[in-house]
Amino acid sequence: MLVRCDILLEGLVEMGLGDNLMATGFAKGAKDRGKRIAFGNGSSIIWDHHSEQIFRGNPNIAPPGSEGAEDLEWVPFYKTSRLYNHHDHVKDRWIWNYQFKPIPGEVYFHPKELQWAKNFGKGFVLIEPHVQNFKGSAPNKTWPFSRYQNVVTMLKQKGYKVRQFSYGMPILAGAAEIHTPSFRHALAVLSNAALYIGPEGGLHHGSAAVGIPAVVLFGGFIPPQVTGYDSHANLTGGATSFCGSLTACQHCIDAMLSIKSKHVNDAAKGFLECSTSLAGSGETSGHRPIVKSYSQASDVT
Repeated sequence: MLVRCDILLEGLVEMGLGDNLMATGFAKGAKDRGKRIAFGNGSSIIWDHHSEQIFRGNPNIAPPGSEGAEDLEWVPFYKTSRLYNHHDHVKDRWIWNYQFKPIPGEVYFHPKELQWAKNFGKGFVLIEPHVQNFKGSAPNKTWPFSRYQNVVTMLKQKGYKVRQFSYGMPILAGAAEIHTPSFRHALAVLSNAALYIGPEGGLHHGSAAVGIPAVVLFGGFIPPQVTGYDSHANLTGGATSFCGSLTACQHCIDAMLSIKSKHVNDAAKGFLECSTSLAGSGETSGHRPIVKSYSQASDVT
């Protein structure tokens, strides 16, 4: 089913969405301890332009304006202080913090968002072939569109439904396109998928947050040890070093090119066949979707 909305998902591959999803992992369980997490510098809560969308309805996170409340626990995770990296100004690259490990985050959906997502069914493969092409590092995280197309073709031949979010970028042949009014709606749709396939970024963090398995193309830019999840298949193309270059880098490009369509298809097959087998036996997979909701009176369409 194709739903066209006036507002397309322009922010789908924008930077910062994944960072805010990672932040929700830091906040997990705070309310149960009688606390709320304040992301900031110890005196000011610092959110970026994506934070409200990702944190909406989350009882574990304190919003700006809560400074001075007695229940705050401060975490220095915000724009310019992301903990998992720092900038090497001389070589113009990220230096990765190998002591960092993300905790799968969580999203609190409005019931209307979950209801809207039901329009697209369940059990499909969601694929995202695009990265932020305005960034100098884009070539380092880009897997060839033709190889994504090969994966879609192979999945379709096996009888799997494939869907792709549509926000003005090319759509893979055979993938049913989905227009969504917000990234939150996209995550609600993702919570109904059987599998996500795509680059390291907002949707791979979103997959972890809603409990969906993923095949994530890392290449040689950023190490899966730092921003990857153990429940995902994280493909590096055999890279053993991760340079974080913010300009086009042959090392990163070569690592991406070393990932073949067959590698992605084999990883996807492992997840999908396991899910199908368990469903047929009546058993429960370890990859059940994690869906939380809130019921504020705010209108969500």
